[in-house]
Amino acid sequence: MQDDGTTASGGDDWADQILERARARSSGDSLPEPSPEPEKPASDDGPDLPDELPPLSDVPVDSDRRPVLATVENPTPAEVDDRGDEFVPFADAYEQAGPLVSPAPFGDDPQLPPHLTIETPPAAEIDLGIPGTAAGTARSVLEWVGVVLGALVVALLVKHFLFAAYYIPSPSMEPTLTDGDRIVVNKLSYRLHEVNRGDVVVFRRAMSQPDGINELIKRVIALPGETVEVVDGRVYVDGGLLLEPYLTARDSTGGFALPPGCIGTPDSINRCTVPDDHVFVMGDNRRNSKDSRVFGPVAESGIVGRAFLRVWPLGDLGRL
Repeated sequence: MQDDGTTASGGDDWADQILERARARSSGDSLPEPSPEPEKPASDDGPDLPDELPPLSDVPVDSDRRPVLATVENPTPAEVDDRGDEFVPFADAYEQAGPLVSPAPFGDDPQLPPHLTIETPPAAEIDLGIPGTAAGTARSVLEWVGVVLGALVVALLVKHFLFAAYYIPSPSMEPTLTDGDRIVVNKLSYRLHEVNRGDVVVFRRAMSQPDGINELIKRVIALPGETVEVVDGRVYVDGGLLLEPYLTARDSTGGFALPPGCIGTPDSINRCTVPDDHVFVMGDNRRNSKDSRVFGPVAESGIVGRAFLRVWPLGDLGRL
């Protein structure tokens, strides 16, 4: 309203229309038609809508009273979408694509077109070289024969060049070795160093014996060029007393006449000078040992090897 109590320009028409509508409603007359809206120019912003929409009562609804959308039934290839592209059915796309269409990844599908059927080629037979039962048995036999022969060859080589096992048949080396003991002899020792005093050696006798025992085991007492002498049951080498802790009794060594092979006068008693390349040997059981006091010095070339290990009985296993 203005300050003078009158309405603004155009207010009278608006009020009159309201009054006319109220009077028409009270009298039951039809409402006057509203003045037509001015036409709007056409626009390219969207599709043209119809001037009048159907009443809501004519729109189909489902059981939850939601509108049911209209569908297009059986579209034809000639129909086009909003972009103007031609609509092509799915089945026709497979027919047109031909072999360029990727086949189904999981085997053959009877519902696919024939050109999409996957044909798996038969697996090629490859010979892996696996032997049969007979060939495998023959190969196993040959392998075992080779193993046995190889073991025999190795054992012979070891026995001939490296080690040998011996059996003690007499008590001549007691208490160091007793009857029935088994020992191992190192044949390589004296190819690496000289014979040492105190070594227990196995040697071959110069002549075959009637009893068939041609290899003996004794202890080295004197070396080449040394003079061995027995005085009052004790052994002296080049005038010095030989300490022998392996004996049960220190004065148990018996005397001897000049044995064969010793250097000395024929009347020498209990005395022998050892020639070159020979050694003088005795058993540890001096009262029951047949040694160099009887058959003379032993040639170094006849020594088989040094006894270094007792392997039987197990309770006495150890080095000599």
